[in-house]
Amino acid sequence: MASSYKEIEIPVPWGNIHGKWWGPREKQPFLFLHGWQDNSGTFDALIPLLPNDISILCIDFPGHGLSSHFPKGQFYYIFWDGLLTTRRIVKFFGWTKVSIVGHSLGGAVGFMYAASYPDEVEKLVSLDIVCPRVSKPLTLVNALGKCVDSFLKYETLSPNKQPMYEYDEMVDIAHNGYKGSVTKESVEILLNRGMRAIDDSPGKFAFCRDVRLKVSGLGMPSLDIVLEMADKLKCHYLNIRATEGLCKTMESPEVYPAVLARLKKTCRSFGYYVVEGKHHVHLNEPEKVAPLIAEFLTIPEPVSGGESFETLVS
Repeated sequence: MASSYKEIEIPVPWGNIHGKWWGPREKQPFLFLHGWQDNSGTFDALIPLLPNDISILCIDFPGHGLSSHFPKGQFYYIFWDGLLTTRRIVKFFGWTKVSIVGHSLGGAVGFMYAASYPDEVEKLVSLDIVCPRVSKPLTLVNALGKCVDSFLKYETLSPNKQPMYEYDEMVDIAHNGYKGSVTKESVEILLNRGMRAIDDSPGKFAFCRDVRLKVSGLGMPSLDIVLEMADKLKCHYLNIRATEGLCKTMESPEVYPAVLARLKKTCRSFGYYVVEGKHHVHLNEPEKVAPLIAEFLTIPEPVSGGESFETLVS
């Protein structure tokens, strides 16, 4: 695909959703959704490896990248916010059908959207996630007070008190924050939309994302709700999982195969592949996932693939 894209803005009641439209504008795009605290740049390395005749729209979720932050006082319920944001985008463009590619949070949002509008989703690709985060009840209850107090603390921070850093410091801080999931080169790609220059402090930068996004652990659906959602999906489905991704950090690892087993029964076609790499393998090593995604998106009627739950793509 050509390396150029067009920056777009979609009006919403609190400001704008920003995005990058790659490829032909006369075609309806595939909708690409990024992960928590990332931005649409997460697909910058992947998209040039996809066919050059397809159209792709990558958006920044609210509070991420260049998109407007939520109004003061409003909490981020990231999965439900993502569902509503996706519906706003579909309605804005007047699409009657949509195909979604999502990483992490974006993959979970795509799952929720396909469950909410099963007759409107044609294809869904989930990268290193299968559904919204499911926490054990005790974990969620124990975190409630801290979560609320942290949100109240963050919302009192004024913009002029936001920490400023030199460029190399920004890269190091972000790189350390990803805990090995993202290479330094990939961090710099994300920071193209993830940081802003400080006008009155030359050489200084601050993060663009809303600091309140750090506190987003409320409103997670329970496993029974997630399984009911899984039973609603009808679309063609592809799941690509990283060997060193969420499978290493999930509190309830049994959820992933349980949901996949439901989807295998309900979806029009089902593909599941395990790829060697980190949670951001699509950004760090896009050549490992690009052929799988390209084939899935371009074949009119995908056939079932990845019948084994251990189909390893090295």
